[in-house]
Amino acid sequence: MSAELYLITPPAIDLDTFAPILESTLDASDVACVQLRLKDVSDDVVRTACEKLAPIVQGRNIAFVLNDNPKLAKEMGCDGVHVGQDDTPYKKAREIVGKDAIVGVTCHDSKHLAMIAGEQGADYVAFGAFYPTQTKEAKSKAEPWILEWWSTMFEVPCVAIGGITTENAAPLVEAGADFLAVSSGVWEHPEGPEAAVKKFNQLLK
Repeated sequence: MSAELYLITPPAIDLDTFAPILESTLDASDVACVQLRLKDVSDDVVRTACEKLAPIVQGRNIAFVLNDNPKLAKEMGCDGVHVGQDDTPYKKAREIVGKDAIVGVTCHDSKHLAMIAGEQGADYVAFGAFYPTQTKEAKSKAEPWILEWWSTMFEVPCVAIGGITTENAAPLVEAGADFLAVSSGVWEHPEGPEAAVKKFNQLLK
């Protein structure tokens, strides 16, 4: 039973200070994917962030995924896009980014939404929020059983998201999460992000 770490950027960043922190965090231990998720910013701000951060991530053979915006993901050469239920629908996102890109879909706490996404060809389904989260207002509360149900029934990888920290992650790994999507649990860890990714990896392996 092992899972991988899926890192989500803070919702607001200063690129000049964040870029070196991201580098040292990715060098500290294994990370499978980094999602750029900036809230309430213009497309140009997202473009600038992609230009600066994508080479850091992709240069380490880590997938670089953009939140919510398939057109920008395609334009900026990202490895894929993550879409929510209120964003671009999966089929449209897939048309835009192409068959080889990653398209992941938020499924909240819904078996039904996950099955639809899986059948349509999503590369992963994301369940959550498992714990209270400061990053965004959670629309649903998920329980670990949904990870267990999904991982025994389907081949498509599942991602657990929402308030995950080194202290509360173990039940999600045991339940069958393939990836843990973490934001503040890494960036705001009391010992710093490098220590956080090391601790997560000890737990995940």
